[in-house]
Amino acid sequence: MIDPSKPRSLGEKIRHRLFGAPIATSQAHNERLGPLVGLAVFSSDSLSSVAYATEAILAVLILFATQGNLAPLGWQWPISLAIVGLIVIISISYTQTIHAYPTGGGSYIVASENLGYQPYGLVAGAALLIDYILTVAVSVAAGVAALLSAFPVLHGHLIDLSILFIAIIAWANLRGVRESGAVFAVPTYGFVVAMIAMLGAGGYRVLTGSGVEFPKIVASPETFGSEANYAAWFIVLRAFAAGCTALTGIEAVSNGVQAFRPPEAKNAALTLRNMAILLAVMFLGMGWIALHLPTVNLLPAHDPASRTVSSQVAAFAFGLNSPGFYGVQIATMLILVLAANTAYADFPRLASLIARDGYLPRSLARQGDRLVFHNGIIVLSVAAVGLVVYFQGALEHLLPLYAVGVFTAFTLSQAGMVVHWRRHHSKGWQRSLVVNFVGAVLSLAVLIIIAYTKFSEGAWLVLVLIPMIYGSFVWVKNRYTYVNKQLEVTSATETSGGPSTHTALLLVPRVHQGILAALKYAKLTGLDHATGVHVSINEKSLQETKRMWDRFAGDVPLVVLSTPYRSLIRPVLDYVDELMEENPNQMITVIVAEGVAKNVLHKLLQENVAQQLKRALGARKNVVVANVRYFLD
Repeated sequence: MIDPSKPRSLGEKIRHRLFGAPIATSQAHNERLGPLVGLAVFSSDSLSSVAYATEAILAVLILFATQGNLAPLGWQWPISLAIVGLIVIISISYTQTIHAYPTGGGSYIVASENLGYQPYGLVAGAALLIDYILTVAVSVAAGVAALLSAFPVLHGHLIDLSILFIAIIAWANLRGVRESGAVFAVPTYGFVVAMIAMLGAGGYRVLTGSGVEFPKIVASPETFGSEANYAAWFIVLRAFAAGCTALTGIEAVSNGVQAFRPPEAKNAALTLRNMAILLAVMFLGMGWIALHLPTVNLLPAHDPASRTVSSQVAAFAFGLNSPGFYGVQIATMLILVLAANTAYADFPRLASLIARDGYLPRSLARQGDRLVFHNGIIVLSVAAVGLVVYFQGALEHLLPLYAVGVFTAFTLSQAGMVVHWRRHHSKGWQRSLVVNFVGAVLSLAVLIIIAYTKFSEGAWLVLVLIPMIYGSFVWVKNRYTYVNKQLEVTSATETSGGPSTHTALLLVPRVHQGILAALKYAKLTGLDHATGVHVSINEKSLQETKRMWDRFAGDVPLVVLSTPYRSLIRPVLDYVDELMEENPNQMITVIVAEGVAKNVLHKLLQENVAQQLKRALGARKNVVVANVRYFLD
């Protein structure tokens, strides 16, 4: 018996080398994740936001500060506390969602089931797809920024490095879930260890008097006080909205419950709890130490002299250019780049769910031979590369687009859970309803704040894209519904009219064994009528072709078509059209004998007329092109 997992061609051998051998469907349970690897796969996006969320807050607060008054920077701490409170509430809310939907309870499923597919479920799906694409672009851009902070000489290769990292992550995911999880586990836990060590060393320096109350700020001169005429509450809300990027990725676990080993819900909930604890501790630690640095560099990322806040905290904790400093930078770069894996874990899965419901092309619902949704991975990669190239890899231009989609999904998911608890009065449903209601109200409030304060910075683009994608969902669904209605089998189907005769046209460039084999095939199919068709390009060879045809296939008529412009395809098309006009109630099969060579170089010598005819005749009803192959040594 042939082993389907073994390659049988050069192309299959190359594919197996790059992406691994096929995995049988029966082995799918072996690709499931435990909490340890699951934390690496699903939390890298959320945990990595520690590297830029605090910086995003300070970058807004400095707009209200002046060189002589840095007091607004002190607002960073209460803002960070408010964000951590939001992290706790949203995490508890999604833990309840995981237990209520153990087969996978992402925003799309929860909103669709409880609020309806249109518009709520589809809006949630559109918002999440956009957010996952932005996750890849932002994470990779932030990772490259961390790398450039340690090695400024690479600054000119920002876009090239970003594209390279996206390609590597896509390749790892195309190899399969378990393999990508193993690849990402070491960098994720390496980042956690490096961050805890850095925060411990930095905290010790602050407590022993090495830090200062308000650091000296290095920024563009025009930055200070550039928005001092705005109301203080507006600046605080803008800074809060910027810091809410720390919450992106929290929903990922609830989307991927079925990626965990049994008991799926328990393992997923444990992963979410551990992720929330680590995120809150590291985010608060980073924010507290940042306010006690001697100097804070807040130059824009495109400035060669810029340094990320996390790199400055590392330099403060371990010393600039020390092994600890480079260790933190490398760990940060890796986790930020690999944070994109959260999107790779969830985007293809979500796209497959939407496709199965008929709102996206069905090709996105298909799993490849490595048990991954390979088409979704490719779409995500191409879209993320497009964003990076368009925005030139500038993190400050990508961040304003971030979080709009995720808080839209948060709001719809929590609102859906409120409806769920009102319908299903399971044990403790009143308490769960209150938690999800609070989560829905807070998520909606944050969404309004983000949309309002970031609108002119680029949030408008996401707010425009969501309805556009929603419209495409509806169009795809309507198209599939129309096609299904056309193809529906009814009682009238059996008596409906159709072709009553069948004609075969065999293309005869010259008479040889391959042509005679194709003629034999035509006769074996029991066709009502068969005709040889010769397109006469060379008058000198026409007589020889007729003579050979009369000798070996004299019982079948041969039609000779003239071709004034030396075209092989056009005369055949015209002849087929003439036959269909004479008898519209017939099926015509155009048979092409096709030589198949085993050697790659020999294949270059073969003229693939069959494929040209298939494309040309593809729009004609009741016309089929068949190629009968003959094999050449």
